[in-house]
Amino acid sequence: MKRQLSVAWFVLIFAAGCAAISQSRVAAQPADIAQLRTIRDVPLPGDTSRFDYESIDPVAHRLFIAHLGARSVVAYDTDQGQVLADIPGVPGVHGVIAVPELGRLYATATNSRQIVVIDTASLAVVATAQGDGYPDGLAYASDVGKIYVSDEQDGNETVIDVQSNQRLGAIALGGEAGNTQYDPSSHRILVAVQTKNQMVAIDPSTDQVVDRHDTPGCDHPHGLLIDSDQQRAFAACQGNDKLVVLDMTTWQVISTQDVGRSPDVLASDPVLHLVYVAAENGPLAVFRNDETGVTRIAFQSAGPNAHVVAVDPNTHSIYMPLANLNGQPVLRELALDLPSN
Repeated sequence: MKRQLSVAWFVLIFAAGCAAISQSRVAAQPADIAQLRTIRDVPLPGDTSRFDYESIDPVAHRLFIAHLGARSVVAYDTDQGQVLADIPGVPGVHGVIAVPELGRLYATATNSRQIVVIDTASLAVVATAQGDGYPDGLAYASDVGKIYVSDEQDGNETVIDVQSNQRLGAIALGGEAGNTQYDPSSHRILVAVQTKNQMVAIDPSTDQVVDRHDTPGCDHPHGLLIDSDQQRAFAACQGNDKLVVLDMTTWQVISTQDVGRSPDVLASDPVLHLVYVAAENGPLAVFRNDETGVTRIAFQSAGPNAHVVAVDPNTHSIYMPLANLNGQPVLRELALDLPSN
C-alpha cells in the first residue's frame, strides 16, 4: 500500500511539475519586459453579461463598446473618463466600428440579423440595414463607401452602402468568417475564414474574391489585424492558442507566437508599434511590431474574461471591458509600462 501511495504521489507531483513548466513556458519569456498597470475601473451600465468588440473614435475621443448580453452599445468619453450613454435596441450586438469621417457608428445586431447605424453626435440609432445569418465583425472601405460584415453562420461577407444604408449583396467565402479588416495599402478587404484556415482577399471595387492565402500553423483564425505600414497581417488562432503573423507581400508566415487561451480581439498602437492580443481566459499579450520583427514584450492577466481590447492612439491607454468584477460590469483602463532604456 505504501509503495502504491508513493507511486501515486510521484505521478501526481510529476504531472503537476510538467503542468507548471508548461504554464511557465507560455506565461513568461525573457523578452517579456513590460508591465501592465491598472489606471482605473469605471462602472458600466447594464448587467454582468458578455461584452464583445470595441471601437475608438480618436477624433471625438469616444470609445464604443458592444454589450452583447445587454443588447446595447456603451458610449464612453475617454477624455472625461465617464459613460456618455447606453444606446439600446441592438440585440445580440457583436461588432462595432466608428467611422469619424461619416460621423457614424456601425454595429451588428446579430440576433435580428441587422446592421444598426448610430449617429455619433446624437448617440441615436438613425438607420438599419439587412444582414445575413450571423453578422459579426465589420470593416469600412473608404475608397468605395462600403461597410463589410463577416458572417459566421452562412460563410458570407455582407456588403452595405453607407450612403443609402442598403444591403448591396453577399460575397461567398467558402467557410465561416471570423473578423474582417480593410487594408488601405492594397485596397483589399481581408477576412479570416476560420473553418478553412485561410485569409481571403476581396476587391471592394468589384466585390469579388481575388485571392486566398493559407495560414499554416494557425488553427481556426478568428481575430484579425492589418498593419499596412509594415505590410503584416496578424491572425489570432482560437484552435491552438497562437498568434500567426503573415508578410502581406509574400503571404508567408514570418512569426508564430504563444498567446492566451482562445484568443479573440486584437488591437494596435501604431505610434508605439505595438500589437495587443486579448484572450478568453484573461491574459493580455503585447508584441513589439517594427522593422526588426515581432517580439512579445508582455504577457499578463488583465482581468477575468478580458477577451476584448482597444487602444487609444493619442494617449496609449488600453481599454478592456470586464463583464463581472465583484458583481459589477466595469471598463478597465490600463497603461503599459515600458523599460526606460
